[in-house]
Amino acid sequence: MKTKLYAGLVAMGGLMAPGLALADVNCGANTGEAATGAPIKVGGIHGNAAPGDFSAATDAAAAYFACVNANGGVHGRPIEYMVENDQWNPELAAQAASKLVEDEGVIALVSNGSFVEMSVNAPLYANNNIMSMAAACAVSECFESSNIVSTNQGPLPSSVGAAMYAVEELGATNVSCIGLAIPSVGNWSCGAVEGYMQSKGLAGSSVLLNPAAPDVNSALLEAIASGADSVLVNLPAGLAIAFMAAAQEQDLGDLYSWTSSTPLYDASVPGALGDYWDGRLFVSAELTTLDGTGPDNRNWMAVMQAFARPEDPRDTFSQSGYLAAKYFVDTLMGMEPALLDDRAAVTEAIKAISGYSSDLACGPYYVGEADRHMPNHAGIMVVVRDGGFETVRGCFEYEGPYFAELIEAEKAIGLR
Repeated sequence: MKTKLYAGLVAMGGLMAPGLALADVNCGANTGEAATGAPIKVGGIHGNAAPGDFSAATDAAAAYFACVNANGGVHGRPIEYMVENDQWNPELAAQAASKLVEDEGVIALVSNGSFVEMSVNAPLYANNNIMSMAAACAVSECFESSNIVSTNQGPLPSSVGAAMYAVEELGATNVSCIGLAIPSVGNWSCGAVEGYMQSKGLAGSSVLLNPAAPDVNSALLEAIASGADSVLVNLPAGLAIAFMAAAQEQDLGDLYSWTSSTPLYDASVPGALGDYWDGRLFVSAELTTLDGTGPDNRNWMAVMQAFARPEDPRDTFSQSGYLAAKYFVDTLMGMEPALLDDRAAVTEAIKAISGYSSDLACGPYYVGEADRHMPNHAGIMVVVRDGGFETVRGCFEYEGPYFAELIEAEKAIGLR
């Protein structure tokens, strides 16, 4: 494995986009001077291999940390961000976490995103009393573990939101959810769609593709054979685009209603799909719009322009990675400087987070002492329109059996 190091990058003048000044961004102490002193070690793990690339979250976190380092750091100290790629391999995921947590001694993990690493490493994080403030979670263990919390929703809430829109706005009575046959992913998220449909007295089914050899044509035929009147695509963007192309080849656009979980909310997707899907494909977004005018969204865009590479995605995972990094830095800034290398103290501070808010999210962010963390379970809906996206429903809470316990817990701590 090769660790990607981001320590001190902002000291290199070439990293900042031409024409931008530090005054254009809002990061940390905002001193306009590079941080000095001993670095604060922070880790990150993403998956980047077939069937998808989740590195957008760690790329955005790296950009935000670079901005913080250029603006005085955290109590004067820079953040050294070390990122590993698990390549969707459980063995590599375990090695990456062991290296960061046990060998490097990081105080926390920030903006992780993977199909596998949370499943493998959740016990390690709990046993080492370290928090992972993730940003691109896709598996149940990421949301049902004591030491992992994420700014993104993951496929379960996002898919339930898409199913809700299909039922309430598109007249769906039978939804077929297309997912991946990865443990704690497809069966978990598409299963929740089935649970939502059943709670409404309607029908739902799942079609799960083999991630090693996904056959989109067979999946499409299976969905049609189920008797569905609506298809919900719950796949990584590249595979989802291939699935939509197969549906277009059979000219099924008007025969079913079409929705998707968040991976298709990416600025490059409308062009990749083509005009056929204009006005036909509705996508559930885990955060607010990419072109939002709120202060955090504007700052995310400015940070990415100033400190990220041009090829780094500007998508929902990028927003999530930025937000997790910002919340992490905000938490450290509120700690005593002498405790910044104390993992237990950092973990305690993170678990004390309650009621952080942002224009990027539809609800409050909180952590707490719990075996289940899913602060983000409300979103928006967009439709592919004119080469981009148009918002068709603003922030709305997701319904269904899975969310009842979460909502009661939020009432108990005064967040509702």
